[in-house]
Amino acid sequence: MDLSIGTEYEAFREEVRSFIRGNLTDDIREAGRLATSVFAEPSRAIAWQKILHKQGWAAPHWPEQYGGTGWDIVQRSIFSEECLKANAPPLIPMSLLMCGPCIIGYGTDEQKAEYLPRILSGEDFWCQGYSEPGAGSDLASLQTFAESDGDDYVVNGTKIWTTYAQYSNKMFCLVRTSREGKPQQGITFLLLDMDTPGITVEPIIGIDQVHEQNTVFFDNVRVPKANRIGKENDGWTVAKYLLMFERGGQEYAPSLYFQLANIKKLAEGVIVGGETLWDNGFFKRKYCEIEIEISGLAFTENRIKSALGNGQNPGPEASMTKILGTEISQRVTELAIEAVGEYGVPLQVDAIEPGSSIDGVGPKEAMAIMPKYLNTRATSIYGGSNEVQRGIIAKAVLGL
Repeated sequence: MDLSIGTEYEAFREEVRSFIRGNLTDDIREAGRLATSVFAEPSRAIAWQKILHKQGWAAPHWPEQYGGTGWDIVQRSIFSEECLKANAPPLIPMSLLMCGPCIIGYGTDEQKAEYLPRILSGEDFWCQGYSEPGAGSDLASLQTFAESDGDDYVVNGTKIWTTYAQYSNKMFCLVRTSREGKPQQGITFLLLDMDTPGITVEPIIGIDQVHEQNTVFFDNVRVPKANRIGKENDGWTVAKYLLMFERGGQEYAPSLYFQLANIKKLAEGVIVGGETLWDNGFFKRKYCEIEIEISGLAFTENRIKSALGNGQNPGPEASMTKILGTEISQRVTELAIEAVGEYGVPLQVDAIEPGSSIDGVGPKEAMAIMPKYLNTRATSIYGGSNEVQRGIIAKAVLGL
């Protein structure tokens, strides 16, 4: 596969740059610049999605018949790269990268017609109801139960680590509908409205002092059976399909390259022992080692994009990129802390809120580094811990 970008794509790149220059407002750009995780401030992320949707660019990776752009792999890479360069905020992944592809793959025609346009437009904001207090990486152990009652299911149980449930109006959720047979055989995939009576959302504050996660309680919550994706008790098949997109549907390499370039700029401005940090051989060696690892990751991600472009699933390579992407991300944030020195120590959550009038300590580019470092500690756990991903590779690829 030749991924070199030839002159025939120059006009496309300029079209993307021109659109971003004309439509990415200062407040939306600020939200992207200050984002400390894979999630940006929700109102501005949705505002940017609506702008992209109006242009027809909200979901470049979707099939064209469902609202995708019809771009090839190189065009999608160019678009992602230019958005990063412009500090455009990341879009909410639960809707566009997870729920949407899942409905495209397993939903009925009626479900596609109802949900996909609202996902594209940002009208619906989705959260993911997978993990439970006793079922995280061992997801098949989930116990939230949905009892059949006429045309409805009655759901009782608890979900945890539910990102942005406080903003969401929709949830895609795994529930147990049978306790017979293997644990995976009794799971069903449901879509539900977050304003349904019986749903309670309680916040979880992370070590970065940011409210991203939540616990969600279900007390006799009625969900129409028409909201089921796939067959009853066959939700594990749907869930595995969605997890491939959660683990491998996103690209780590472009963002990592961008973060690394910013670290170089920071290091060039830090004086240590009469020389810039960038001229320090030990620091530069660590930088170059990470850069080489990102290059290797980029090649694997390109193979996945090629497979997706040919209508294939990400496969076990999704687990590989999840491991590499998250562990390299952690190393990048560690290097960023080193680059800003003492300015990386203060945790200035209020000062980096988009639109905040609070003066922070140190240069602006340093204020988000510590919260990002802390938030990134979780990346090797969520979406299936990296230990679980290595088990998947051992079984699917090595036959162990």
